[in-house]
Amino acid sequence: MERNGSASTSISTLFLDRVGEVAVTLDPDGLSWKPIDCESSGSSCLCMNYRLKTENRIEFSNVYAVELIDWGLIEDANRNSGSFFSGNKFEMYRFVVHGFHRGKTHGSPWTLCEYTFGHKDMHICQSWVERLIASTSTDAVRPKSLLVFVHPLCGKGNGVNTWETVAPIFSHAKVRTEVTVTQRAGHAFDCISSLSHRELSSFDGIVAVGGDGLFNEVLNGLLSSRHDAPYPPSPQELDNKSDKNCQHLNNDISRGRASLNGANGMLSAPLCGSDDLAPLLSAVESNGLGISKCTTNNGPCDADEDVKVSFPNDWFRLGLIPAGSTDAIVISTTGTRDPVTSALHIILGKKMSLDIAQVVRWKTSPSSTEVPSVRYAASFAGYGFYGDVIKESEGYRWMGPKRYDFAGTVAFLKHRSYEAKVTFLKTEEQETSNIASDIQTSQLFQKNSKNVVCRANCSICNDFKNAAQYSADVAVSPIHSQDSRWLEYTGRFLSVGAAIISCRNERAPKGLVAEAHLADGFLHLILIKDCPHPLYLWHLINLKRGSNPFDFTFVEHHKTPAFTFVSAHNESVWNVDGEILQACQVSVQVCRGLINLFASGPEV
Repeated sequence: MERNGSASTSISTLFLDRVGEVAVTLDPDGLSWKPIDCESSGSSCLCMNYRLKTENRIEFSNVYAVELIDWGLIEDANRNSGSFFSGNKFEMYRFVVHGFHRGKTHGSPWTLCEYTFGHKDMHICQSWVERLIASTSTDAVRPKSLLVFVHPLCGKGNGVNTWETVAPIFSHAKVRTEVTVTQRAGHAFDCISSLSHRELSSFDGIVAVGGDGLFNEVLNGLLSSRHDAPYPPSPQELDNKSDKNCQHLNNDISRGRASLNGANGMLSAPLCGSDDLAPLLSAVESNGLGISKCTTNNGPCDADEDVKVSFPNDWFRLGLIPAGSTDAIVISTTGTRDPVTSALHIILGKKMSLDIAQVVRWKTSPSSTEVPSVRYAASFAGYGFYGDVIKESEGYRWMGPKRYDFAGTVAFLKHRSYEAKVTFLKTEEQETSNIASDIQTSQLFQKNSKNVVCRANCSICNDFKNAAQYSADVAVSPIHSQDSRWLEYTGRFLSVGAAIISCRNERAPKGLVAEAHLADGFLHLILIKDCPHPLYLWHLINLKRGSNPFDFTFVEHHKTPAFTFVSAHNESVWNVDGEILQACQVSVQVCRGLINLFASGPEV
C-alpha cells in the first residue's frame, strides 16, 4: 500500500471484481477507484463506458461492513468485447466492502451495494481491511448483539420473508442476532417481560420485524416492569377538584374564547399524594441523564456488577423493520417504509429519542372495580371511530391489510358518536395562542405547532439531548405542579385521538398531525365533535390529501402533555398502536424521550 501526500491518503493497485485492475485511493472521507487503463487512455470510450456502468466511489458513512473472504476467483471485465460481465478469471485473496447508496431524493429507500477487491498478497488485503474498518468506525455505537422478534402473519404474511431478506446484512456486519418467530399474540411480550435484568443487558437492543402492533407488544414487554413513574391524575381526582380548579368548556364553545385568568384556571394543590411528586421521567437510581447506575453511556454494565435495567437510559435501543399493514412508526421516524433502509439504520447504530405515552386504564366499564393497568403507546391512541375500526377489523383478519379499508368504511357509514368527558392539561404555548378570540382554526394550528416539521437532526427534539435541559425538564412535572391548569370538554364525539408522533402512513402521507415531533414531550389531542356525514368525510379527505385536517369548526386540536377521558359506554374501545384496549376511563401522559430508537428522524 503506497502513501500519497498526507498520511491519511493511500493508493494501491488492486483487482475489482467484474472491472479489472484498478488504482484504489483511500482518503479521510471514502474509498475511490479508477481502472488502470483509464489512467493511460484519458477520456477514451472505454473509460466513458466504465463510468456509465459502475460507481467509482463510496463514502465511509455509506459502508456498513468490510469482510476478508480469503482465496477465490476475481473476474476481469472483457472491455474489448463490449461485454461488461464476461472476462478472464483469476484466483487471489479477496475482501468485500459492503455498503449502500442513498436515494437521489430525500426519503427514498437505501439500496445495497458491494465491491469485491483482490490481490495476490494476503497481507495487502488484510492491511486494507484493517484500515477500512478503522476508517468506518464512527462515534455511533454500533450494536453487537440484538434480540429479534419476527411476526410471521403481519401485513400480508411476509414477516419471515422480510427477515430472511435483511438477515444477511446483519451477518455481514457481524451483529449477533437471537431470533424468535412469534407463535401467538402476546408471545413477544411474555418473552421480554420474563427476561432478567442481566439477560436483557446482554443485548444492545430489541428489533421487531412486523408492524406497529408487534412493536407495541415489544415496547410493553420492555417497560411493564422496568419503567418507574407516577401515574397521571385519574378522572376522579380531577372531578374532586373540578368545581374550583378545572375550567369547563361546552362542546359548542369555540376555541380561544375561554379566559384562563382567575381561580377557575388554577389548581390550588397537587392532584396526587406527596409520593407522586417525583419527576415524570424518574428512573430507579438514575443520574442526570436518566441512566441507571449499572449502565454507562456506551452500553450495559460489567457482568460482575449488580444489574438493574430501567428506563429511560442512554444505551438500549429498539428497532423496527417494517412488514405490517400501515407501518406508521417506521415512516414517521425514517421517512420511508423499506426493510433494508431500517436494517441499515440499526446496523449503523443510529439513535434518536422517542416520546412514549403511558395509558392508564382505571375502569374497563362504568360499573367495574379493578386495579389500574398500564399500557404504553409509541404512535397513537384513539377512541370512537378509531376504536370502532380496530374492533370491526378483528373479524376480517383473513383479508390482510384491506380489512382496515373495509372496517373503516363500515365504521364511517354507521357514523356513531359517543358521549364523553375529556380533560386536558393546558400549556403556556396554547394560552398565548388563545388570547385573541377570533383566531381561525388554521392559524391556531400553525401557531400551536410553530410551523416546524420534525426532520432528521431536529433542533426541537435535539434539545432533549442536552443534559442540563433534560434535568430541568424532569425536575418539575407540569402534570403534578400546583400551577397546573386543566380544561374540560363534555359532549358527543365521533372520535377522540391522541397522536404522539406524526403517524404518517400511505393513507395520510403527512400524518394525522404533520407538525408532531418525535421527542418534544407533547401529544396532540384531536377531538372530533358530532357533525354531519359530509363534513366528517371532508375531514378524512383532507387527511388523505395532506391538507390541514383541523380547519373545521367541529375539530378541536390541542397540544398537551396529559389528558383524561371518561365515557359511560359499556363497551368503550380504544385503539392503542393498532391494538384493542377496552376502557371507559383512562389517563394518558407523555414520557419524554423514554426510549431510544435505531433511527435518525425522517429526511422529508
